[in-house]
Amino acid sequence: MLQLKEITKNYTTGEFTQTALDRISISFRKTEFVAVLGESGSGKTTLLNIIGGLDSYDSGEMMISGVSTADFDEIDWDAYRNNSIGFIFQNYNLIPHLNLVDNVIIGMSLSGMPSDVKHKKALQLLAKVGLEEHVHKTPNQLSGGQMQRVAIARALANDPNIILADEPTGALDTETSRQILDLIKEIAQDKLVIMVTHNQALAEVYADRIIRLSDGKVVDDSNPADSTDQGEFELNKTSMSFFAALRLSGKNIATKKWRTTLTALASSLGIIGIALILGLSSGFRVHIDQFQEDALTEFPIIIAQTASVLEHEPNSFQNQEQDHDDPERIYPFDTGKRRISHTNTFTPEYLEYIAKIDPDICSSIGYVRMVNLNLLRRRDDKTFPVTVSAGINLGGMGSMGTAGSMSSGITSMRGAGLASYPETLDQSAPSYLERNYDLLAGSYPNSETDLVLVIDRRNRVDHTVLTNLGFSTDELADLRFDDIVGTELKLIHNDDYYIRTDMGNFIPNNNYDAMYDSPRSITLTITGVVKAKPHLEIEILGTGIVYSDRLVQRITAAASESEIVKAQKECDVNILNLSNLNAAMKQALITSFGGDDLPQMIFLFPTNFSAKDAVTSYLDAYNVNKSSSDRILYTDLASTITEMTGGIMNAITLVLIGFSAISLVVSLIMIGIITYISVLERTKEIGILRALGARKKDITRVFNAETFIIGALAGFLGITIAYLLTIPINNYIYNLTNLRSVAQLRILHAVLLVMLSISLTQIGGAIPAVMAAKKDPVEALRTE
Repeated sequence: MLQLKEITKNYTTGEFTQTALDRISISFRKTEFVAVLGESGSGKTTLLNIIGGLDSYDSGEMMISGVSTADFDEIDWDAYRNNSIGFIFQNYNLIPHLNLVDNVIIGMSLSGMPSDVKHKKALQLLAKVGLEEHVHKTPNQLSGGQMQRVAIARALANDPNIILADEPTGALDTETSRQILDLIKEIAQDKLVIMVTHNQALAEVYADRIIRLSDGKVVDDSNPADSTDQGEFELNKTSMSFFAALRLSGKNIATKKWRTTLTALASSLGIIGIALILGLSSGFRVHIDQFQEDALTEFPIIIAQTASVLEHEPNSFQNQEQDHDDPERIYPFDTGKRRISHTNTFTPEYLEYIAKIDPDICSSIGYVRMVNLNLLRRRDDKTFPVTVSAGINLGGMGSMGTAGSMSSGITSMRGAGLASYPETLDQSAPSYLERNYDLLAGSYPNSETDLVLVIDRRNRVDHTVLTNLGFSTDELADLRFDDIVGTELKLIHNDDYYIRTDMGNFIPNNNYDAMYDSPRSITLTITGVVKAKPHLEIEILGTGIVYSDRLVQRITAAASESEIVKAQKECDVNILNLSNLNAAMKQALITSFGGDDLPQMIFLFPTNFSAKDAVTSYLDAYNVNKSSSDRILYTDLASTITEMTGGIMNAITLVLIGFSAISLVVSLIMIGIITYISVLERTKEIGILRALGARKKDITRVFNAETFIIGALAGFLGITIAYLLTIPINNYIYNLTNLRSVAQLRILHAVLLVMLSISLTQIGGAIPAVMAAKKDPVEALRTE
């Protein structure tokens, strides 16, 4: 079944060439016990290695069951060793960190045999060689003869056609040698056994055939075969599963517990640092998001008639910057040129669209209308004009009025005519004032003629608000809620408030009593005093008198037919002082008289923080298929603030992670060194695995499995330590800030960090793993 034809093998060292085999031609029978004798250096072991596929021949041809091996590639030779060859070595070559069963199983693991079949067969083979009582021992717990019996059981595991025994009794005493040879003789009854030995006496007793070598040539053959037996020959490709590689490396690592633990601990330092950074970042983000949600829940989405947006830098601007190459000159530029003023046209269609917004996503709508209120107050039989003053207070964020698409006019929108409070869409739900403002005296407004005084959290209000309402300076020294609640004002119709002169212009009427008593006058009453509830972090309503938008609409409905409005619409000069007007100034004046009910600004209050996206989606839907000039832009300052804080947190997190990543680089280098040391320690194991048919990629897989285990251990260790460290960290932060559970390492982050640890150790061990695969199996087997 095996035939060698003119096989030659040379070894070259520098300029010296040594011929190990010199045109050897031998034919072997399918079943026989062949002993190969010869002095040291005669080529016995080289012959065995070439037959076993561990070494290659330079010329000639080796035939197996009539199949030439001349065209075999590495994978074919690996399969050949695994399927057809069983090795028995002089020094046993057992893997020390595996028990007897695993040592026998290892060859079967490469052939893809099912786990239960492998285990059962290993036990049967160990029983066959008389070691059934020692199956759970490791090689260092056995005698030399017992270890050789394990090697024989391993050689038989894949039921090979050829058994190659290299000095199988060289390290054994006479009695044990005879026992081993008896066992090999039994094996030779149905297999080809080729044994290299120095012991001629034993060879003559046990061998069916003795071949003598000298200087790489066959000098004697006691029973030559004329031709080889032709039989079936099939190569089944070998492959070690990653699970088998994990199991093999895991048992090796188990013998080096302390080194592995320290390596994993050192590798986990970077993971610990990143885990804590991510935990703190996530925790602070949760608290920040919660704070922002609490603070910005009642902050509206703002739509202004004039929106200012930043224009993308045009090519001309970029080119201009490129031309500025004199380092000693100053190049001023106007940022205003990069800002586009967009006019939102509030059509009746759009206002109706806004009014139809779903109350489930928008609780209230507020309007800012630039309409002057003609107010009088009567006190102690004296009638006099008064004003109400309040405004839209964007929580001290007026300086942000030009950010994004925010109207550039927001910063100035405090004063008369801007004090209507938001109207609740769902009439069955509490009003905006009831939700966000505590009632200190009187009652919340019930009708459009009810007014409310808003004061700040310290019960303060600007003295001009009170003096404009007609309270004297002396009264302000001891003013109580009851002195304000119930105060009545009269809203005067334009036709009563303004009179036409002989010159055709209009002037305010000074007959206050007549205006006050006019049947067209509307009585307004201050019904309550309120201030913001503690949860309202940002107060949209400024301090002063606030009223219903329905009142403003009532005013504009009546004022649109007034004489002064009609006259101003027909005239291009100021109807009060006869000064010239442009179109914008004229429209503003008509609006102030109440001749135009289009709002200057609209405020949409989402039902909750998460509903903001639904509201903006509703607003975006209106702009679909609209030209750029017809689109309505809006400002979501809450979103802007959230994105800004999120960006800051992300930047801080990335910077800290970058510093922590340095330790990961160090651990990657360390893993490479540790894996290389492991390769050196397991060099003989590499040779054993190659002799059993392991491919180069299987060797690589073994060491990749080892780094996988170390990486997984480092990852889990790092995550565990990080979780434990969050306890004192959270206690420390709580003592400083009263914030609970700030450090919160998410499960997703933990999983990703474990995967990162595994990936880095795989990268670190990649080069040593490849080096291991490239080791010559013959040289590896000689390593001690």
